[in-house]
Amino acid sequence: MSHEMLTREIGASGIEASVIGLGTWAIGGWMWGGTDEAKSIAAIQASVDAGVTLIDTAPAYGQGVAEDIVGKALKGRRDKVVLATKCGLVWHTQKGDHFFDYDGKPVHRYLGKDAIIYEVEQSLTRLGTDYIDHYITHWQDPTTPIAETMEALETLKQQGKIRSIGASNTSADEVKAYVAAGQLDAIQEEYSMVKRDIEGTLLPVCRENGVSVLSYSSLALGLLSGKIGPDREFTGDDQRKDNPRFSMSNRQKVADLMQTIAPIAEAHGATLAQTVIAWTVQQPGITFSLCGARDAAQAVENAKAGQLRLTEAEIAEIDTQARAHLSDLDS
Repeated sequence: MSHEMLTREIGASGIEASVIGLGTWAIGGWMWGGTDEAKSIAAIQASVDAGVTLIDTAPAYGQGVAEDIVGKALKGRRDKVVLATKCGLVWHTQKGDHFFDYDGKPVHRYLGKDAIIYEVEQSLTRLGTDYIDHYITHWQDPTTPIAETMEALETLKQQGKIRSIGASNTSADEVKAYVAAGQLDAIQEEYSMVKRDIEGTLLPVCRENGVSVLSYSSLALGLLSGKIGPDREFTGDDQRKDNPRFSMSNRQKVADLMQTIAPIAEAHGATLAQTVIAWTVQQPGITFSLCGARDAAQAVENAKAGQLRLTEAEIAEIDTQARAHLSDLDS
């Protein structure tokens, strides 16, 4: 694995980034059992030192916590990274569509022009920067026309506050509406060996329109890390405890799959997790893999997946094995 970090362009933006990105949802602590700021800063800085240039965050991750931590971690390193954050999950206004409550406060999906203009300033302040490289609508707002949202985003782009536009949690029709209304450079969606549905829905539309895909959850919350065996027990508020995807029979099927991938990993001096991530970014239409890391060691392991070059034969073999072992998972 002595290759350089693989980089690709985000849509038609002209912005190049590492295929491995750091996702910071866990760093915000929300739904991940709290956060450790010093450890999180170390994870971000270790990622950058290991060649990761794509850092993905959002205001919703701990209601500003993750963005604050990212801002602190990038002091003096801002010019080394492509910084992505999001808009559209708001708690400063009751407009739009009520989505959930956080600490007793209502959070709405709202992508009206007024909110986007407000939100971008909040994010710039928390991140300690004067521009965002990739600005993503986090969830879609059924109450605002996509054309209005895009108009606001294109204005921010002309002002130099953002450099490219993305959308997350979209349908194929919504992607088409974004493309019709302006320059959509990327979408962000879940994708992994155990969750491949976008291959038939979103990926064809993206390929037709030159839209990149920032995929997340390549390791399916650790299910595909090679580190969670059939006998692992989940406790406390661990979101995997009652998740059918983590049933004992699923973990057994995944363990069997990992045995077939192990020789490929060993041939490259790579871990199973690195091999799974490398397979993911070699799937047609998948441009980037956002990987979470809560400490420096995890961050560096993930980053090295971007140096791994699987052969076409190895990708095909992993594909065959994944389809054979994962075709009937509990869900």
